[in-house]
Amino acid sequence: MKQALLINPNSSHETTVMMVEIARANSPDDLSIIGATAKRAPRMIVTPEQLAGAAAEVIEIGRREAATVSGIVIGAFGDPGLQALRKEVAVPVVGLCEASMLEAAAGGRRFGVATVTPDLAAAIEGRAHDLGVRALYTGIRLTNGDPVALAADATRLEESLGKAAAECFEIDRAEAVIIGGGPLGQAAIGLAKLFARPIVAPIPAAIRQLGRMMRGSCSAV
Repeated sequence: MKQALLINPNSSHETTVMMVEIARANSPDDLSIIGATAKRAPRMIVTPEQLAGAAAEVIEIGRREAATVSGIVIGAFGDPGLQALRKEVAVPVVGLCEASMLEAAAGGRRFGVATVTPDLAAAIEGRAHDLGVRALYTGIRLTNGDPVALAADATRLEESLGKAAAECFEIDRAEAVIIGGGPLGQAAIGLAKLFARPIVAPIPAAIRQLGRMMRGSCSAV
């Protein structure tokens, strides 16, 4: 059986457990998922400085574990360290933002992002530009209040993200909405069941992209 590593660039072990469970639930039978948690990062990345600072440890973890796995998922929406790690290891590496944006934009579909981190809005738009899908990006809709406190309240988190997603659809005319964040993974799964229109959950999207790359049917961006 092949094994993939999900790196959590946030330092919350609970978040790692949640993300690994989602990844396992969306993996093919011949792929097992293990997790690794950053130690030097905050419990939840919410600023551009924290996102940039997370890259070095992601690369360290990926470089250390690459010989024992068949693929790597970087479990933060800003994809910290993605391009650098790809250059250093021989196995496929995917990021949550890249995978979900490419999936959301497939076929020329207009897409938006609903998330909790206002300070990362520019970084998220930058990823859309880097991936060549900026023309399809309808923008970001944000929840209110402190993102760390909100993420700790599962019920309120899903309700707040649901409102933001609805605004993406109704105001911005998005045709698909990404729930933008690794720690938001469980809320993304829940919201996908509540909306008739496509909600893209980043962790399953990353597992799908990783599977395609491992089979050699797509290449990294």
